[in-house]
Amino acid sequence: MSTSRRKQPLLYMEEYRVKQDPQDYGLADEVFNMEVFKSKLQIAIVRNDEDGLEFDLIGVYPAIANAFRRLMLSDVPSMAIEKVYIYNNTSIIQDEVLAHRMGLLPLRADPRLFAYRTEESSETGTEQDTLEFELKVKCTRRKDAGKDQSNFDDIYKNHKVYSGHLKWLPKGKQAQIHTETGVGCIHDDILIAQLRPGHELDLRLVAVKGLGRDHAKFSPVATATYRLLPQIKLNREVSGKDAYLLQSCFSPGVIGIDENECAYVKDARYDSCSRNVYRYPQINDSVTLARVRDHYIFTVESVGALKPEVIFLEAVKVLKQKCRSFIDEIEAE
Repeated sequence: MSTSRRKQPLLYMEEYRVKQDPQDYGLADEVFNMEVFKSKLQIAIVRNDEDGLEFDLIGVYPAIANAFRRLMLSDVPSMAIEKVYIYNNTSIIQDEVLAHRMGLLPLRADPRLFAYRTEESSETGTEQDTLEFELKVKCTRRKDAGKDQSNFDDIYKNHKVYSGHLKWLPKGKQAQIHTETGVGCIHDDILIAQLRPGHELDLRLVAVKGLGRDHAKFSPVATATYRLLPQIKLNREVSGKDAYLLQSCFSPGVIGIDENECAYVKDARYDSCSRNVYRYPQINDSVTLARVRDHYIFTVESVGALKPEVIFLEAVKVLKQKCRSFIDEIEAE
């Protein structure tokens, strides 16, 4: 990543409007140049842990930033339950609702190891494009349950159906390649249904590879969002009660108070830009609020099958493939 300083194009946030920097003409007069684009492009990873990925995408057009977000949501594939064969359902949940719930269970299977189903594919599928599961649960009353007991766990057996009850049924040589923990549900404690004695579920589930543009259950991300980098500048010294009032107008950790009870900008990155400061006449002229027009803060949280950084890289590959296809069509004409 380039560390050279660059002039940041700003959008100023006034009380009732957003104003553009008078020295910044925005995208209206900018002619795209690949060399200039490559010199401005920067990517900085801020956080990458089990909770998700946060990174900065700097020096790009809004259309490119939004393309990455939409690709992560809609065009990076994942595995999900597509068909539910219900052999027995005596619970109070309707078949359609139950099938919909099963489809939304997140699977750990890596979609890169499976192929898409085609129109020529058989209904049962193959070991290359299909995963099968079964769910067989029957609720019974415990023989040692007393009449004075009120805890359902002590009275009934299997009265709660969880995602952990799913059993993988390997097709062909799948058992030699995959493991049940590697293709099953990501979480074993997702509640599917509650049963009572006499209720029974007997289902066969078929999972396939798909895209989020076809159904949200195939989207590999829980959230994929971006926002512009906030910038806060203090125009004058703010101290005493006004300093604490100013601090309360911003998100926690944005404004700090030093030992002299004077306010200073501690970390503007995580400000929500609510503009609450303009509500108070005594401090509404003390700050200038802005956002950097081409500095995007991305936050990506994975459902669990793919790591967030892998999802972003897969989105880049999809965009490159789409660009190549578009160029081929133009050259063909």
